[in-house]
Amino acid sequence: MFTGIVEAKGTLLSRTIEGSNLVFAFESKISKELKVDQSLAHQGVCLTVVSCDEHTHQVVAVQETLMRTTLGDIQVGDCVNLERCLRMGDRLDGHWVQGHVDATGLCIRKESKDGSWSFEFSFPADYASLLVPKGSVTVNGVSLTVVEVRDNTFSVAVIPYTYEHTTLGELKEGQGVNLEFDILGKYFLQHIKSHSQAPERS
Repeated sequence: MFTGIVEAKGTLLSRTIEGSNLVFAFESKISKELKVDQSLAHQGVCLTVVSCDEHTHQVVAVQETLMRTTLGDIQVGDCVNLERCLRMGDRLDGHWVQGHVDATGLCIRKESKDGSWSFEFSFPADYASLLVPKGSVTVNGVSLTVVEVRDNTFSVAVIPYTYEHTTLGELKEGQGVNLEFDILGKYFLQHIKSHSQAPERS
């Protein structure tokens, strides 16, 4: 479980094909604090650390993960957002994030607002019921507040700190992003669907 509050950025040093998997090696300031078997979110995707040393760590992305996220597009030299899993007793500064990407979207607008930035993202319209204004959404592992929702787009506002300390500052229009919608919304929607489909009792 994560919160969508990015701890550090990692730089991809290498990507190696092993069967249908990709092995990624990243350099980051928190690599030295990691341990093997630890869960670590990369661009909002929960991956398991398989090796680490003072400056680097390695993770493996299986075919299913590569198909459902943008991790396969990351090239050597690119940066990713990193977040270690939540510890019991920690403050929940963002919102509940699982690190399980629901869908990918596209950055269709990035605009400076003289002190902040406005982003607009497209997403599969099937997920529209999981987004509400002032609700939470995770974009590339960053917990953000939804500003406006249309049929298949939503917008967010980004403060300078988040812009500078995450990969959102490097995001370009037309670039793909990983999206995870609020887990509370998903459970509530599933509850409503199950009750609406339940047979009436005589």
